Amino acid sequence: MTVTDSQKMAYVAAQAADARVNLQFETEDGMTLNMGPQHPATHGTLRIVAQLDGEQVVRCEPIPGYMHRGYEKLCEVRTYPQVTTLINRIDWLGSFANEVPFILAAEKLMDVEAPPRAQVIRTILFELSRLGNISLFLGDLGIQLGGITIGFYAFRDREFVLNQIEAATGGRFHPNFDRIGGLKDDLPKGWIAETHLAMERMRRLCDEFEELVLGNEIFQARTRGIGVIPTDIATSYGMSGANLRATGVDWDLRRDACPPGLSYDLADWKVWTHPDGDSYARTWIRLQEVRESTHIVDQLLDSIPAGPIMAKVPRIIKVPEGEAWVATENPLGEMGYYVVSKGDLVPFRVKIRSASFNNISVVPWVTRGVFVPDVITILASLYFILGDIDR
Repeated sequence: MTVTDSQKMAYVAAQAADARVNLQFETEDGMTLNMGPQHPATHGTLRIVAQLDGEQVVRCEPIPGYMHRGYEKLCEVRTYPQVTTLINRIDWLGSFANEVPFILAAEKLMDVEAPPRAQVIRTILFELSRLGNISLFLGDLGIQLGGITIGFYAFRDREFVLNQIEAATGGRFHPNFDRIGGLKDDLPKGWIAETHLAMERMRRLCDEFEELVLGNEIFQARTRGIGVIPTDIATSYGMSGANLRATGVDWDLRRDACPPGLSYDLADWKVWTHPDGDSYARTWIRLQEVRESTHIVDQLLDSIPAGPIMAKVPRIIKVPEGEAWVATENPLGEMGYYVVSKGDLVPFRVKIRSASFNNISVVPWVTRGVFVPDVITILASLYFILGDIDR
């Protein structure tokens, strides 16, 4: 086939046009990629702005704020019992756990202690919230890396944990069950035996996750050595929970600074750490947390004492003047409430320290130099909830 002069000229003109287009898209800093603010790989409404050099990330900045609902100020115009309805929704996957540190802060100000039976049940429900939360993380992480099967498994077995939360509290997603001085109700008949069975299911889920995901060579290639966070960086950013323990720091508030009102001292369990600090380590730590939580729940179920579930508190809660800080080891990490009272029916000031805000603040540091697909893996392994950031 002979190429004519006109065809040659047309080809050259087309190449020149392409060059002009490419030149228009060239910038000094490379390409800017917007992920979000409704990207499916983020746990809520988050915007990620990534500056790229080819397929490599030069700078990656998380931009939260799209879900801001002003929890702290809303708490200051609600009575103390009403506040639990609000803070349930900060981390919507671990709702009951959000209630506990605020209630403990109010009990501290009032010099009230829940009865032993209420403390043990409160701790069990706290750990059930952790199981419902982190089991979804395990399944969702698999989905974000292309393996949908483990997501179905996680949703399947998480339902049995939610069944037990609903049976005890009446609320499947937002229990609003904790009370200053105790709990709203006692446990229903048969609940302890059913919860033991749910714990067995969760342990089987952990075995399936380890076989299907952690042992998968594709998963290991996508997570090992990816998103490495050294210990000094983790501590300087104020990271907590599994993200901190994945850098080798042996710190867990349940063991090291457990506030009065919880009963972790009645159970024998282990705090796991990992030295690598990468996406694999963060996943592995959370898998071990699920296993340990099932053991904590099993032991506490067999240690529930008899007695009342509520201390004697006034019918209308009026907290004495003072200030209190209480932090607990929530599913996402350290969550604390600083409550200031002027002796009224409502808090004068509430400051919430949520785990996700600090944990996601490391994103600009940890994503420098990684490739675009690794951003998704790193975000998934850090595990944050946007309500926990935009509080």
